[in-house]
Amino acid sequence: MKSLSRRNLLAFAPGLAAAAAVAGRAAPGGDPERPNIIFILADDMGVADLSCYGAPQIRTPAIDRIAAEGARFTQAYAASAVCTASRVGIITGRYQYRLPIGLEEPLAGNDVGLPPTQPVLPSILKAAGYETWLIGKWHLGSLPKFGPLQSGYDHFFGFRGGALDYFKHGVDRSGKLQPDLWDGDVPIERHGYLTELLGQRAVEVIRAQKDRKAPLFMSLHFNAPHWPWETPDDEQASARLTYGQRITESGTLATYNRMVEEMDRQVGRLLEALAQTGQAENTLIVFTSDNGGERFSTTWPFNGRKSELLEGGIRIPSVVRWPGRIPQGLVSEQPTIHLDWLPTLTAVAGTRPDPRFPSDGLNLLPVLAGAAKPAPRTLYWRYKANAQRAVRMGDYKALKIGGNTYLFNVVDDPMERANLKNRMPEVYRQLTAAWMAWNAGMLPESPQSFTYDNAADEWADRINLTEVDTKAVDDGGPWP
Repeated sequence: MKSLSRRNLLAFAPGLAAAAAVAGRAAPGGDPERPNIIFILADDMGVADLSCYGAPQIRTPAIDRIAAEGARFTQAYAASAVCTASRVGIITGRYQYRLPIGLEEPLAGNDVGLPPTQPVLPSILKAAGYETWLIGKWHLGSLPKFGPLQSGYDHFFGFRGGALDYFKHGVDRSGKLQPDLWDGDVPIERHGYLTELLGQRAVEVIRAQKDRKAPLFMSLHFNAPHWPWETPDDEQASARLTYGQRITESGTLATYNRMVEEMDRQVGRLLEALAQTGQAENTLIVFTSDNGGERFSTTWPFNGRKSELLEGGIRIPSVVRWPGRIPQGLVSEQPTIHLDWLPTLTAVAGTRPDPRFPSDGLNLLPVLAGAAKPAPRTLYWRYKANAQRAVRMGDYKALKIGGNTYLFNVVDDPMERANLKNRMPEVYRQLTAAWMAWNAGMLPESPQSFTYDNAADEWADRINLTEVDTKAVDDGGPWP
């Protein structure tokens, strides 16, 4: 296992030339025909909430089509088990624990945000000549100091907080609505189901794009299927719900499934608009989720949910299509993480990450070209609630939750049942030592940062969880 890094490089080497050819056909020497890039992000979607990943009761033909006409990753990971932290990883291409905003799990009132001086995916692509849009969720800081327009997006239509009602377009706290729908930096009012409003704006941008010379980078960040659990038919029910009831006292599996299917319908409208405007062949589309599933989602065969570093809390669906460049029907077992999208998409655009802030991710073009075999990687996580730590190295994952420690082979044992720590102590020590060395380069956990947890009084299957530890933990020594 000591040669993992070398094997990683060697495994990708045969695909580098093919990957360069893939990118080169799209962006030779600053060619204006560089592809449009659309990055679609679901909110709190479980890894098996799509029919192309085995969902038994949900039908998602549009997203399935992206997978069928492109690539589907079977070992894709979120940078965190909760949204703000993951979104920092996506937009910076670096472990989120390098920035104070990345310590928020999620952002819930502290006056921190994504620094406007930080090079990020939209600002890098904007500098390369792309027109940049964010449609949907931001959740990386509030005005006047932080916002999408301060961090590389030319245009913004969506909301700044972590969640909002699908019809009220705000958060109803104790009977007082706090609106949170924006067009640029101007608050607006709209009537309609939010998933459809976001999809409609995306379609409008696509239709207008055909007459523009600059290529498009669009972040389409749906709020679905995040709570509150509301379908397009639930406007009257929305009027009766309060903030607390939305989380713990409402929702059904049928409602959740309908929310996912409505999001898929909007993705289908986007695909249709690309085809009708002749842009489908020159557009790369990514669909993924910000973290693992919440209470109604399907995470089979994994255990765990949002806010947990069990596989179900960090495994996510991830599909990508680029006609003529990515082989159709490619299924890759390459472990990936959110951090990979910045180096991958900048390469597609013919540019690269800012050398002052090198990405912690991997350029996936060799994999997407179909020319590179899956290579082992070492990936790291931590989560403040219950002092969670995790590292995956090759097929093995070391995990700490509270005072309990584990070693799993997550390829052979995806349910994380057989604890190999005592059978393979040297492997366990190697993984935990690697985690300690990595963590030494990150910001320490902050006592002031917020961390979301799955409490036993809200989750009946967490029967042994009596008190959640949300305090910062001293990582000055090895895992126990």
